[in-house]
Order: sequence, then C-alpha cells, then structure tokens
Amino acid sequence: MSSGLIHHIDLNVSDLQRSRAFYDRILRQIGYNPVDYSAPGEPAGYDWIAPASGGVRLSIGLYRAANAAAAHDRHAPGIPHLALHAGSREQVDRLYQTLVQMKAQILDPPKDYPKYEPGYYAVFFLDPDGIKLEYVFTP
Repeated sequence: MSSGLIHHIDLNVSDLQRSRAFYDRILRQIGYNPVDYSAPGEPAGYDWIAPASGGVRLSIGLYRAANAAAAHDRHAPGIPHLALHAGSREQVDRLYQTLVQMKAQILDPPKDYPKYEPGYYAVFFLDPDGIKLEYVFTP
C-alpha cells in the first residue's frame, strides 16, 4: 500500500446534529457507512467510513467546533474545500438531485471541467456551515 494517502478527515461544525443529518444523507448515498468510534473522555462526534478500495480507506468525522459561534471562512487558512470521488457521471447527477431535494446551497450544478483534466465532471455545494464540498468523477 502507498504511504502518504489520506486516512481520515475531521471537520469542526457549529451544530453537530444539523451537520450530522446533512452528512449522513450525502455520505450514505455515496457509499460511506456510519461507525462508532466513541470512547470515554473523547469529544462527542460522528464518523462515516468508505469501503476500502485497493487497501485504502477514508473516514470522515464531525465534531462540534470549540467556537461554534464563529462563522466558517473558506478563504481563511485551512482546507478551502473537500472533494469526494464519484464512480460515474450518473452518481454525480444522482447526488445533485438529492442536494436539490435537501435544499442544499449549490455553487455549481454538475458540468464538465476540461480545464482540470479530460472527463472531469463535478457538482460543487456547501455544507450547513459553508464548507465547500465537491463530488467529482474522472474517468
């Protein structure tokens, strides 16, 4: 297995239950499963894990931000957005329909982005705190 691959990502959110509902619907649709990593003395949070592919796994966790009143600024230092890989263009389109049903804030509906690489097809949207997310297919 290659070293240096991303193993897990934790996100701080202002409203843990609101974000849990948002991420649970999206992550389950794209193949993640909820897991319970809770342990005594650890902060409360929620995690989802993607099935391992080629021996590589990725989990995404949500935790309440220490300063939940502070607004997220995706142009401040930190990770400006998170892109998740789709298995097909159709999966991107299906997630887009779910996002519309959820009344999620869509930044850019699904379309081709040949400037990134041939076949790059993605939808860009915001989570409840304004964290920019992307669901992308590349052949």
